[in-house]
Amino acid sequence: MTALARVDSRIVAVCNDSVGSSNLMAFQKEFPDRLINVGIAEQNMVGVGAGLANAGFIPFVCAAAPFLTGRATEQIKADCAYSQYPVVLCGMSPGMAYGELGPTHHSIEDFAWMRAISELTILVPADPQETRQAVRWASQASRPIFMRVGRFKIPAVTSPADRFEPGRIATLREGNDVTIAAIGTMVSRALDAADLLKEQGISARVLNVSTLKPLDEDTILKAARETGRIVTAEEAVVSGGLGGAIAETVSQHHPVPIRILGVTGFAPTGNTQFLLDHFGLNAAGIVDAALGLIGKGEH
Repeated sequence: MTALARVDSRIVAVCNDSVGSSNLMAFQKEFPDRLINVGIAEQNMVGVGAGLANAGFIPFVCAAAPFLTGRATEQIKADCAYSQYPVVLCGMSPGMAYGELGPTHHSIEDFAWMRAISELTILVPADPQETRQAVRWASQASRPIFMRVGRFKIPAVTSPADRFEPGRIATLREGNDVTIAAIGTMVSRALDAADLLKEQGISARVLNVSTLKPLDEDTILKAARETGRIVTAEEAVVSGGLGGAIAETVSQHHPVPIRILGVTGFAPTGNTQFLLDHFGLNAAGIVDAALGLIGKGEH
């Protein structure tokens, strides 16, 4: 953002007393007059962002994902999406990144909430390289966008030569026996699962769904036709997110067996790795789901 702001004076940042947790310190130091801290007032924060967009600016509205989406849904819907203002909503520390702080700080419903809002693009980059490209694209997209920005380092799954294409699902691994469609933090785990399945003679196709909305239905349906089975993996509730979007698509056009991996109910308190393992959101859990669909597993 700081690099982009040096060449585009329209770029501003809005946050909710989250300069540190949104990693805006460098931006604030270089552009103190272009960072607006509204305090802990998320509805006002999104409204201010929409107002700035209406005035010709490109606002990046940065806040912890559970509070950005949970407290300001009305403003995201009416002020940003319905009005079609180019506000980039950055959900920081999404999923269960705030693990030890418990269910109040888990942002696991955001996919379902944001998918229900018309005309809102949803981006979920899978690694740092893809995040950088997504931020650059979002700054010039001229549309309202919700983007998850992870809290912890995750393995690279893309290379600098890969080009982020909004609205397109990238096929990271070809396969014919089962498709693993993963999003965000789950993509690297899906690749690990594909390696484990290969050891058992099973060819798994791995899809990186970096744009949840609009969904690349062509790639999903191609995978459904060619592999006949789909496992979805997301650091979010199993209702209304990636699994729901894919199930909606294939059920209407090419029904195949699907296993949706995600969070069920309120997540307990614990560190992020414990919580991911608790819900089977790891390579072993993905392998088990794939084997179950193929008929070789426990389920």
